[in-house]
Amino acid sequence: MVDRAPRVEQVLPTLLEFLGDAVIVGHNVGFDLAFLNSALARSGRNAWAGTKVDTLAIARRLIRDEAPNHKLSTLAKYLRFPNQPSHRALDDAKATGDLLHYLLERASALGVLGLDDLTQLPKIQRHPQAKKLRLTESLPRKPGVYRFLNERGEVLYVGKATNLRARVRSYFSSDRRRKVEQLLRETQKIEHDICSGTLEAEVLEVRQIQKFRPRFNRRSKNWSKYTYVKLTLGERFPRLSVVREQKDDEAFYLGPVSSHSTARDIVDAIEAVVPLRRCTQRVPKTATSGPCVSAQIGTSVCPCSGKVTEESYSEIVDYALSALSKHPERLLHPLREKMTALASQQRFEEASELRERAAALSNALQKANQVRVLRSAGRIVLEVPDEGTTTLLQGQLVENIADPNGLESCHISNNPLKTTDKKEIDELWCVATWLNARAPELRLLHCDAPLFSQYPPLDDFRQTKNRLIRPGR
Repeated sequence: MVDRAPRVEQVLPTLLEFLGDAVIVGHNVGFDLAFLNSALARSGRNAWAGTKVDTLAIARRLIRDEAPNHKLSTLAKYLRFPNQPSHRALDDAKATGDLLHYLLERASALGVLGLDDLTQLPKIQRHPQAKKLRLTESLPRKPGVYRFLNERGEVLYVGKATNLRARVRSYFSSDRRRKVEQLLRETQKIEHDICSGTLEAEVLEVRQIQKFRPRFNRRSKNWSKYTYVKLTLGERFPRLSVVREQKDDEAFYLGPVSSHSTARDIVDAIEAVVPLRRCTQRVPKTATSGPCVSAQIGTSVCPCSGKVTEESYSEIVDYALSALSKHPERLLHPLREKMTALASQQRFEEASELRERAAALSNALQKANQVRVLRSAGRIVLEVPDEGTTTLLQGQLVENIADPNGLESCHISNNPLKTTDKKEIDELWCVATWLNARAPELRLLHCDAPLFSQYPPLDDFRQTKNRLIRPGR
């Protein structure tokens, strides 16, 4: 039958030109593509990388037990197609075309409206909540924010996506997390807001999480529990503490950070280098006791013992302020040296604990600097490829946002150099991260003040297997 047919190497160029960027449809199409890719490999060509649709996989999901089996001949006979396969190329191709059209009609009931939906259908249909795919029918293939709601209209989860339709439908196929299964069981409605680009989607997600406080979200929801590290400059002998709120008390605040434990790690890291007092009581004008334990072991000074003057203590405070605001290396370099020394002494657990504290401090200082630069730049206008212009005011997005409250959702400060408010930090850090990632492709159209910082690169205390590393190594 194929004795006089040309060899596959002779027809490959013509076949590849014919295929172009078309979609290959077949019944058990992987079997046919294996022969094609084998021939391509023998001729020194790359494997075919186009889109394929397997009618066998889709039939197994949509028809399931309606037919004795899912062979092409069985389905063609059972569904009474005008074209019946005969193990000849043309007849089999026509029968496969009939099956594809039938399956497309069946799939439309599950919200399959495009090629991407169709290729994902074999995975999606296995999901126990697959019937709820109809909730995704109105979702566009555009960037934006989506919300899962329960039967009472309560927002269960808020998320962002560069492709709303693909992202939401992925919950029914590839995402097997336990909380996702529970989320889909409770979901009765899916809403969305279309955004002009990725930054708007990220910012709107943060604002809506803070507004609705969805039960299945973790990030940004508990902003009210964020904490600050405070250096109490309003007393004779300042000290470090962890506080929930910042006050107008002339103290120095670092943060906010996401948890009390993180703030405590930062305090411990600072105190490992700077011998600030650690007691919490008011220091008397005359000595009333001997040195405390931390002073006896040399990790802090003890003003209560009367052995430290206000003048000498102010030098310690000035050093701490300088390190926290302008010269972070004065804290991070000694921490690195202490950590290395501990590791060389095989005190690995202590070195690991110090590394965690130092990393928390480095991360907090880096974030504080980036946010400070962003806010002090005032009004920033950027041109984003394929998205138009984006306007930021003190680091917050103020134009072209889907949030119906518009500027009312922003918290513009009269003093951009003031420590960031807890409710602002997630959005500001979101913008800062986006700017860092997209900087090479952005065009700066306007900026009230230079968007530049002389802050040095910081040791982030990353760890690789079996060793601690420095940046750049």
